[in-house]
Amino acid sequence: MASTMKDTFYISHGAPTLAIDESLPARSFLQSWKDKVFPQKPKAILVISGHWDTSFPAVNIVHRNDTIYDFYGFPDRMYKLKYPAPGAPELALRVKELLMGSGFKRVDEDRERGLDHGAWVPLMLMYPEADIPVCQLSVQSKRDGNYHYNLGKALAPLKGEGVLIMGSGSATHNLRAPRIVDGIVPWALEFDTWLKDALLQGRYEDVNCYQEKAPHAKMAHPCPDHFYPLQVAMGAAGENAKAKLIHHSWQLGSLSYASYQYNSAS
Repeated sequence: MASTMKDTFYISHGAPTLAIDESLPARSFLQSWKDKVFPQKPKAILVISGHWDTSFPAVNIVHRNDTIYDFYGFPDRMYKLKYPAPGAPELALRVKELLMGSGFKRVDEDRERGLDHGAWVPLMLMYPEADIPVCQLSVQSKRDGNYHYNLGKALAPLKGEGVLIMGSGSATHNLRAPRIVDGIVPWALEFDTWLKDALLQGRYEDVNCYQEKAPHAKMAHPCPDHFYPLQVAMGAAGENAKAKLIHHSWQLGSLSYASYQYNSAS
């Protein structure tokens, strides 16, 4: 009998250099994962990454995950890192079954894709042994927040089957925004603060409609691909789940590493 997972998570993975940059507080946070954040070992991990964006939901069905280097212009040693976690083909098919049973008419199977850096960079720090099976689920940036919340709701039974559901994106994600060394740019701070307040107050409907409700929504997320994993994790936790801010730091003045835990113990 697999142990039940009561919590789901949204991790801000920031820049790919999180994998090697010892100065980033978010790196230390993820390295302390098993000791300080979530000591329970999952049977498998389902990652919803902002770096896999498709027209329809898709799962990767592989026996061993390749490490995808979906970034450019970084130090050479970034391209030598490996995270050869086992695939989770049974979990992938279970995800497809749950989604189609909840009214999602099409769920694609990708039998070649490994893990993009939205998955392997945080997992390499959280579970460095790479001994837990991992499956990825894509986002659909042409859809809205409610769609992704419902995607998460359909996945809720996985928690009772020992699966850790983790959204991976960035609380703010505008790569064309001016970068500063000291301080935080006002639009990023206002959006990030609004998101924290909305989540901690349980205003999940506002979060699902963030493009209309949040200040500077389009500036914080010119494309919603890095925000929708948050809503999937939120939906999987359930309507009465309590959100908790488990890490907060900044990089380059506008990239928030805010990460959240949703506890659905009730």
